[in-house]
Amino acid sequence: MTHPIDRRDMLRQVTAAGLGSAALNSAAAQPQQQPESAIARENARPGTTDWQLTRVRVNSGAYRTSLIEGYCSHQSIAAGETLSVFVSTDPASRYQLDVYRMGYYGGTGARKVATYGPLEGKPQPVPPIGDKRLRECRWEPSLEITIRDDWPSGVYLGKLTTLPDEGQPYWQSYVIFIVKDDRPADLLFQCSDNTWQAYNRWPVNESLYTHPDGAHSGGVASSFDRPYGKYCQIYDHPLSLGSGEFLLWEFPLCYWLEQQGYDVTYCSNADIRSASDITRSRCFLSVGHDEYWDLRQYHAMKDAIDQGANVLWLSANCVYMVSEFSASSSGQPDRIIERVASYGPLREEELASYGQILGPFDSHGPDERSIIGARTVVPFNGGGDWTCTKPDHWIFADTGMQQGESIPGLVGWEFHGDPDTNRPGLEVVGEGLVWAGGTRPGRWTSTIFPGPKENFVFNASTIWWAQGLASPPGHILPWSHFSRPHGPDPRVQQMTRNLIARGVGRS
Repeated sequence: MTHPIDRRDMLRQVTAAGLGSAALNSAAAQPQQQPESAIARENARPGTTDWQLTRVRVNSGAYRTSLIEGYCSHQSIAAGETLSVFVSTDPASRYQLDVYRMGYYGGTGARKVATYGPLEGKPQPVPPIGDKRLRECRWEPSLEITIRDDWPSGVYLGKLTTLPDEGQPYWQSYVIFIVKDDRPADLLFQCSDNTWQAYNRWPVNESLYTHPDGAHSGGVASSFDRPYGKYCQIYDHPLSLGSGEFLLWEFPLCYWLEQQGYDVTYCSNADIRSASDITRSRCFLSVGHDEYWDLRQYHAMKDAIDQGANVLWLSANCVYMVSEFSASSSGQPDRIIERVASYGPLREEELASYGQILGPFDSHGPDERSIIGARTVVPFNGGGDWTCTKPDHWIFADTGMQQGESIPGLVGWEFHGDPDTNRPGLEVVGEGLVWAGGTRPGRWTSTIFPGPKENFVFNASTIWWAQGLASPPGHILPWSHFSRPHGPDPRVQQMTRNLIARGVGRS
């Protein structure tokens, strides 16, 4: 449905109106029989591959596209609440916004839920660098949307497209937001959006890693009140323009879970403040690159595990940097993150190689191994194969994996090691070498440990776990440290099924 909105009406509250090729190649990829969920019914609706960007142009020497770019007023938002969308077009241009819910949808990857426009765009200012190298936009809102009750929890992409005069090219980028709810669910999928923002270099080179004093120094902050620039860490992915890191590390899991028909709901890092935020689900999922956590998140997770939460860290480099939330200049909570410390102390053997470039910080946070089972170690990145070390464990049921059998390239580009061997019941289920820069060895470790109430915590020890589950439309496999994963693998799919079945109490 299209909403014509002229400049005088731009700020009028609007209610959203409803409107790959990635099919996996093995029988193991096919949906398994699950109790029918609202997510399964949602994914039976018609989808489209038109959510993908077609034409993008990044500014020379920068990470932004000033032709059309934007951001949203909330990381996550619930039905009935109002989302402001802030858009800049330079030069001034008419544009439209198409909103998509991301999922499986018959292999298309998304369903279109609304179209807004044509709208009148204009240039909006690039803010100066402020205290702690903060770039915080204070743009005029371009559009307000009330989230409809029939928009299920999920990750939503807004595709911005200029509407040029005839004979001129159009340009595109994304905005991204999460629709959350508070219902009980089997699975709670936490997006790692603190980390998306930590690495966001919009507009020129302003992330938590570009301080003149060093890439891991303190005293730097990052604002959610700005567009996401194109991802710049390990490979070139044009669809990251405006979408953070979601399409890189997290979308393959979202796509696969919804293909399988699991009962899943979604949230942002900022939504995890108390144990009850986690224990409303049977099983919590940390996904992809989940590095930056507020201390309140850490304590919420520790309490949730003590209360019986099952946790799957399908991720790596997790809970590594203490990142405090603070309010924006307008007073909106949780719109700024600041790196204030690292979790856990460096080991003595790590101090010489890394101690001089981390911080300096006045203190460090608690040991992340207490909620993960292992931790980020030096060298903290690299690539390697994921190797089975305990084939009789229930994780490997129906995978056919043997002792020492490997899944090529699944570990990268960051991982966990140094398992907490003092924790009762902790088991190492996978272990092997990574190679930083192709030459420097490191050791990764995948672990599982029991909680106090017959619950468990699994650590996959790789950012790339979801690469072994699905390859949605538009997906590009990553390369880093001369290593790459191979894509969907029936062994990774079956291990994940086993973990989820045990996690939701259906094994």
